[in-house]
Amino acid sequence: MAENQEKMIITIARQYGSGGRTVGKMLSERLGIPYYDREIIRMASDDSGVNATLFSDEKKSHGLRALFSGGYRGSDLLSPESAGFTRDDNLFNYQAKIIRELAEEGSCIIIGRCADNILRDMPEVIRVFVHAPADFCLREAMKVNSLSELEVQKKIVQTDEYRAKYYKYYTGREWNDARNYDLSLDSSRLGFEGTAEAILAYAEVRKRFRR
Repeated sequence: MAENQEKMIITIARQYGSGGRTVGKMLSERLGIPYYDREIIRMASDDSGVNATLFSDEKKSHGLRALFSGGYRGSDLLSPESAGFTRDDNLFNYQAKIIRELAEEGSCIIIGRCADNILRDMPEVIRVFVHAPADFCLREAMKVNSLSELEVQKKIVQTDEYRAKYYKYYTGREWNDARNYDLSLDSSRLGFEGTAEAILAYAEVRKRFRR
């Protein structure tokens, strides 16, 4: 990224198989800025000293916890000697801390992990949701999974359900609600290159009209 280029942080939430990660990597290469996905878990693990396998990630279902507890209310980071240090909510706080630090450090692309909500108060953030019809997601997911079509269909449904519950628990909002994002893009209509181009075009327009 050129030294005089305006700071830009792009968060991408995505349906499984929609190509959100691919689009994020394209934007990273095009803009010359870092791309962060599962690296955030490693960074949070290094920062906290907690084994990376303990981080709940998006594969943890929070449906019942949200029902009985009313969802995540936010809290301060707990120290290693505190009770509850390795509980899911504290580990989420460590991931959120890393996400904020990365965004404050400079331009970047961040995939998933409720980054759109964590960084909601930063004016530089462009919040994107990438989605696509079921047949498109299945076709794309089949390319990277050595599973039967039925198994991949099941994986898509389960993964999107996990992501929706994770997002609902930690934000109180619906994961696939377009109102949570600046852009909601159907990658099957635009293709991955076109989706990346649409995000860049939006960034240019917003730069001109942002007050």
